[in-house]
Amino acid sequence: MIKNLHVGIVGGGMAGSTVALRLAEQGMNVTLFEEGTTLVNGPPICHLHAGGNLYREISDEQCITLLRQSIDTLRVFPHTANIRPTVIAIPTHDNGNPEQLLSRLQKLQQEYAFLIEQDPKNKVLGAVDDYFKLYDQQTLEALARQDSPPKAQTLDDWMIPVAKNLNLNEFKLPLIIVQEYGLSIFRIAATVSLALEKFDSCAVLTQSKVTHIQHQEDNIGWEVCYTSAQNTQHTVKVDYLVNACGYRTGTLDDMPGFKRNRLVEFKAAYLVHWPDCKEEWPEVIFHGERGTPNGMAQLTPYPDGYFQLHGMTEDITLFKEGMAASSEHSAQPKLSSLFHRKLTDRWYQTEIEDRTEKAIKHVAQFIPNFSNAVVGGSPLFGAQQIPGDDPSLRAADVSFAGVNYARAEIVKASSALEVADAIIANLEQETSNTYCQESPQRFPVTSTLNADEVVSLAKKLANDRNFPTALARPFGCYLS
Repeated sequence: MIKNLHVGIVGGGMAGSTVALRLAEQGMNVTLFEEGTTLVNGPPICHLHAGGNLYREISDEQCITLLRQSIDTLRVFPHTANIRPTVIAIPTHDNGNPEQLLSRLQKLQQEYAFLIEQDPKNKVLGAVDDYFKLYDQQTLEALARQDSPPKAQTLDDWMIPVAKNLNLNEFKLPLIIVQEYGLSIFRIAATVSLALEKFDSCAVLTQSKVTHIQHQEDNIGWEVCYTSAQNTQHTVKVDYLVNACGYRTGTLDDMPGFKRNRLVEFKAAYLVHWPDCKEEWPEVIFHGERGTPNGMAQLTPYPDGYFQLHGMTEDITLFKEGMAASSEHSAQPKLSSLFHRKLTDRWYQTEIEDRTEKAIKHVAQFIPNFSNAVVGGSPLFGAQQIPGDDPSLRAADVSFAGVNYARAEIVKASSALEVADAIIANLEQETSNTYCQESPQRFPVTSTLNADEVVSLAKKLANDRNFPTALARPFGCYLS
């Protein structure tokens, strides 16, 4: 039954590719349809969200879910992480307070300790005692007098450039450093591409646009119609269908008439080069009220002085009218033509320069020397789906409709693994068969991939997508 079962997956992003790997690992026949030329082309993935520490507005429950999912992600995709911490700084003009973050951090630290007790292999975020650390003014002033080492080894090492460059009087102390690591979208894409090649039972159809789906005559399986790269029409019959279309999930829902409330939000991050940067920086988050001119600023480091910037204002990462909701007539939210152009065609050079320069200025208010940074490349952008009607939702995974139909509805990349496991559980329920034959380790193929091979392909993907190869290279203490 396992070998005969045929699952179709529409969408080769993080969710679709992960589900394809998981099902192929269980011996199922899988056909993965991806409209683009390569896998994992979606929104800018830059960090794990291990504990949701970037989002003050979400619940503790979501934070714990994100922590668990992030630990699983590091175990399954070990070559994709940039092992460096994140600093959280609260400006004096912000309504927040460092003490308000402590109770959540302590809960997450306790949860991390519990997960390690359950399985020592879960110790992927460093020592439990180092999950977070507080820095008062005296300690920061002492660090500011030190030289940064060529390679940061300790939390104090990572904090040195922050202590040197921030005006501490403009922040509510203590500053907090937390083991929130980075992710390379290009090494993720390389990992899933190399891993899927090893499964004869998985057909990856890139440049294949699904144009229609409908139930087969038995009303159980599905017929999937698609147009290939040669502009020819094809039909594939599958027993089970996974909708992993990302922000376009509603377009597939509309074909069989499935209803679903969801939001879609267009967001962008900006790539800059800071030629004066001679130190290894951690990621730095400057908290602020979302959607206001003082919205959160985020500095994500890569090799060679490249940084990815977010600014949660409508002039930078967020966009006026950049969020749309589904309607009673369609499960697909409709973004305006402005965002459709950016998503499917191109950005104008003036738009790139204007928003990138605003992002630089937004960060430079906290790091004055950063004003010397320049545009480093094209924006990293995409539309993020959010199931339901709560725009603050960050931990989400999967839903089901009709017969043998699943939707992968991840908001953060680390949720993709739970989607795969939930779909296997649903398959077992729908067919009254057991499909999950557990090996000692989930996704054994990804752990056996050669790190150099992953990085090599990642650099090629970055170059093909017109991004600096620095975004594909390891940064910090690399997990091998």
